[in-house]
Amino acid sequence: MSERYKFYGNEQLYFISPTIVGWIDLFTKSQFSEIVLDSLRFCQKEKGLIIHAWCIMSSHLHLVVSSEKEELSNILRDFKKHTNKKIIEELKTGTDSRREWILELFQKEANKTNRITEYKVWQDGNHPILLDSNEMRDQRLHYIHNNPVKAGLVLRAEDYLYSSAGDYGEQIGLLTIEKI
Repeated sequence: MSERYKFYGNEQLYFISPTIVGWIDLFTKSQFSEIVLDSLRFCQKEKGLIIHAWCIMSSHLHLVVSSEKEELSNILRDFKKHTNKKIIEELKTGTDSRREWILELFQKEANKTNRITEYKVWQDGNHPILLDSNEMRDQRLHYIHNNPVKAGLVLRAEDYLYSSAGDYGEQIGLLTIEKI
């Protein structure tokens, strides 16, 4: 693994973008976004994950995180494993009209690896980027919060429900954050 993409201390700020395999637009359905939010809340409460900024896009999420307890790599491993399981359960029992071809694609991705036996939802790696300057932090905050605007989902960043942009204004968002 490249030295460039490693966590070097939990207390530092990192930008990560976990992505769905095949860039499938899974999070266009709110039930999948809620699975992610519930898991992030659990990681905050039980594992010491600190979320400084976040945004769920259609096929990926952006996070600026640190940790006051567990190793970030372990938290993200557990987050992906848990959400993988919950997303598959939702696809199997839910009413998403795309479920057959999505499950088939997730199964094909799992077959490409020896580590996963049934379904693979997330791409490998987290590619953490250390935000070690104010300039980098400001750039990533702007990027994260303006991603839905650039994608044409909203006119103003703070109007996007699945983001911390409102928290950096005067709103209270769906996740508890610690502002940078």
